[in-house]
Amino acid sequence: MHLLITGNTGFIGPVMTRMAKERGHKVTGLDVGYFKDCIVDPAMDCPPDHQILRDIREVKAEDLKGIDAIIHLAGLSNDPLGALNPQLTYDINLDSTVRLGQLAKDNGVQRFVFASSCSIYGAAHGSDAALDESAPFNPVSAYAVSKVRSEEGLSPLADKDFCPVFMRNATAYGVSARTRMDLVVNNLAGWAYTAGVIKVMSDGTPWRPLVHIEDISLAALCAAEAPTDVVHNQAFNIGRNDANYQVMDIANAVHKRFPDAKLEITGETGGDARSYRVNFDKALGGLPGFAPKWTVEMGADEVANWLRSNGLRDQAFDGRLFIRLKQLKHQMEQGLLDGDLRVVRGRSL
Repeated sequence: MHLLITGNTGFIGPVMTRMAKERGHKVTGLDVGYFKDCIVDPAMDCPPDHQILRDIREVKAEDLKGIDAIIHLAGLSNDPLGALNPQLTYDINLDSTVRLGQLAKDNGVQRFVFASSCSIYGAAHGSDAALDESAPFNPVSAYAVSKVRSEEGLSPLADKDFCPVFMRNATAYGVSARTRMDLVVNNLAGWAYTAGVIKVMSDGTPWRPLVHIEDISLAALCAAEAPTDVVHNQAFNIGRNDANYQVMDIANAVHKRFPDAKLEITGETGGDARSYRVNFDKALGGLPGFAPKWTVEMGADEVANWLRSNGLRDQAFDGRLFIRLKQLKHQMEQGLLDGDLRVVRGRSL
């Protein structure tokens, strides 16, 4: 199968590209390149068979020639980026996604696997039940709203020749060629290693479902490969049922890997509005080939070993190589990107 993976030079993209090639697929990558230079581990990188450097807002029909399935990762990737300019989040994450879906359908691409998010469930306080795919949406950020509306925009495109699939991924963690440190497991480990402090600013009670980036990649590839009638125009929560954690439990898992670090649950921000537990039965039982292997304990070991082997010091993990918002601000300050996050004419990333 010939796959187009958008956002392939981000955090998850290199891992997904490697796994896709290991499964015998041909891979074309499409990415504007915001984070292509945020590479700390070149040995972990896995270039696609063909690379297209293009803004997701400017994809052309010719980019889709010969493509059997798209796995759409590209987008502004978290809540702080959404706060930078909410309208940009809608332009890039929503409008470009629906446009890409329509372009794919018009050009004979049969499968469209969209990286959605469990954050669409948002604030689920008062509910003791783990949320399945039928649960109501309650997004609390521009990022989460963009995922809800993207699903709503893609779903009507479905017909006998075009199959969208929505992968509602839990909160990611893990190590890649372009590791992010603005995600809870990675971030707490980074602070523990460099500053000797694991600081939780909330009261530690909010619930988070967690999933390793290899398991996210596996699920997306399984969705691309599955028989159409199994996944057609359906959503799947992606994670594992034993990986719903309260933030204080995540902090304790990290603390076991850094026992000399000081664990502080400050409660400064009180309870976080984003608190939800998720049920993953549908994907675990109904997505052929999907069997997640990573636990948070394994992931905390991976991140801890990576931090130690890379010798990060002095909070380097908190710099632009690892924090997506800081990288975009740096490129804007350098005159590489304009206020709409478009590459300035005559410049290159």
